[in-house]
Amino acid sequence: MTGARHTEDTLAHARAVADAVLYEGYVLYPYRASAAKNRLRWQFGVLYPPALTTPGETCELRTECLLEPRGAPKVDVELRFLRVRRRTVERLAADGTAVEVSELELPDRIVVPWDEGEEERIRIHLPVRVPPPGGADLDVAFDLPAATSREPVTDAAGRTVGRLVRRTARVTGTIAPALEELPGPYRVLRLTLTVRNTTAVPPAETGRSAALAHAMIGTHLLLSAPGGHFLSMTDPPEWARADVAACHNDHTWPVLAGADDADDVVLSAPIILADHPALAAESPGPLYDGTEIDEILSLRTAALTDREKREARGTDPRAAEVIDLVESMPPAVRDRLHGAIRELRDGTAPPTPGLELPGGTGHPWWDPQADPEAAEAVAAVVVDGVLVGVGSAVVLAPGARRTDAQDAFLRGRHATVEAVVTDLDGETHLAVVLADDPGTDLRRAQGRFLYFRPDEVRPLTGTEEEP
Repeated sequence: MTGARHTEDTLAHARAVADAVLYEGYVLYPYRASAAKNRLRWQFGVLYPPALTTPGETCELRTECLLEPRGAPKVDVELRFLRVRRRTVERLAADGTAVEVSELELPDRIVVPWDEGEEERIRIHLPVRVPPPGGADLDVAFDLPAATSREPVTDAAGRTVGRLVRRTARVTGTIAPALEELPGPYRVLRLTLTVRNTTAVPPAETGRSAALAHAMIGTHLLLSAPGGHFLSMTDPPEWARADVAACHNDHTWPVLAGADDADDVVLSAPIILADHPALAAESPGPLYDGTEIDEILSLRTAALTDREKREARGTDPRAAEVIDLVESMPPAVRDRLHGAIRELRDGTAPPTPGLELPGGTGHPWWDPQADPEAAEAVAAVVVDGVLVGVGSAVVLAPGARRTDAQDAFLRGRHATVEAVVTDLDGETHLAVVLADDPGTDLRRAQGRFLYFRPDEVRPLTGTEEEP
């Protein structure tokens, strides 16, 4: 396979993953515009107009990665994002005039106002050469003008009963590329791409709704260098680790895309991915619902009422596709969503020395003291002047340092210490089980404990009331 053909195949693979990123959370179950969670959308990769950014939001992203150019003459850069296309609904009155309405009910769907996503792509080709000082400016500006379109709505008999009016606001931006050759034993270039929303918004437009109309949503980059070799940002070769660590990425993260042996395409996405991400082969199609759980979403979608399905079909074409997909899904495909085994291992093999579960012989595998050369394990710790070790009864008192919502249910509960362990940073923790947990014996057998720092428990003195 030629290098160019290999890159095209890799790009096709990467675009499939990029589409999942682009439409992440695009329309959430139950896929109706009236659902509360579909009224606050567009969570990932949003670049707002500079004048309408607020704390925690941004108008700019930056991607930096390393490239061994080898025989690559250029880097192809593809910027992709969604632009909001605001849709209103009009009904034709008896006199032929159009009147804006909150919904237009038809036998097969209920058409409602909705913010659609219009996909945009900006492509540039970057020569693989380091420009001399004072050389040509490589920045590229783009301007997507405002637009209005109208689409007739017809009933089952083919009669025009209304129309959809779609309005798209102007969006302008820049892509600023830079190449820098790094010192070292190999020829390596640092590729930097800064994408900025530069849209000037009239002073009268304020608030999130106005900001989204001029925003770039789900913004990500696809970089390809046929004949070249991108370095992994998560697992670089040893000689490049310092240069990779020096790369600066804001609001995006570049990973190698395509099959496991592909290194000529990078996907830089607003969510963290591993190298060579891929769509699950079991998934029958996109469900758009954030981090999807296909089986649950499919079953719940199938349980929607007929009216709910009609409203979903009238919300967005992609929502209509989800409804049709679920309704036409064969039982064999639905069964396939129940689970998949990615890796098999022999469960009958004897345990590896040093990997025993807590409660067995030796230390847990993650305990530094599993190393036979490590210092003697801590057997107990002093809490409020009382020696606490294996078998001690304690009251759980997780503090403000912890952010787990489960702590609200654990605070004040009585527990028994099962182990005193030390983590890889040298911190001591108490492994405990709840005193009134009916599954305590099973948790002990499996080593599934709750872990607390010594200052997050109190010795049980016998004066505390049962929770």
